[in-house]
Amino acid sequence: MSETKALPVARGGFLASLGIERVHFAEGIARFALDAEAQHMNRLGIPHGGVYATLLDSALGAAGCWAGSPDTFRPAVTLTLTVNFVGQPKGRRLIAEGRRVGGGRSIYFAEGEVRDETGALVAQATGSFKVVTAR
Repeated sequence: MSETKALPVARGGFLASLGIERVHFAEGIARFALDAEAQHMNRLGIPHGGVYATLLDSALGAAGCWAGSPDTFRPAVTLTLTVNFVGQPKGRRLIAEGRRVGGGRSIYFAEGEVRDETGALVAQATGSFKVVTAR
C-alpha cells in the first residue's frame, strides 16, 4: 500500500489533535494514518482500541464522501460501526483504509481495516453512514 502526500484533515480538530492525517482520498476509498506514540497507548503498552475505532470511523466514513476532488467532500455521519480487533501492530505507523461497498445516495456502506507499516492486520470494521446537509 503506497502512501501519498498527507492532505489536511478537512474540518474539525479532533483528528488533528490525535495526530491523525488523511493520506489518500479518492472516489470510494480513503486512507488515514497515525504514528502511534505514548499518548495513544493503553495500560498494556499497545494502541488503545479507541484509536483503531477512530481511524476506522474516519476512513470508512470518508470513503463515501467523495464529491469530485480531494479538496471537497459530502458530509456524512456514522449510523453504525462494528470494529473487530484481530491483532497487535508490529510497527508504529497505523494506516486505516476504508472502501465504500454499497448503498444509495443518502445512506452508504463501507468496510476497511487498520494495518501497520509492515502490513500486519490489527483491526477490521464495517459501517453504515448517512450523507447530511452541511451546517
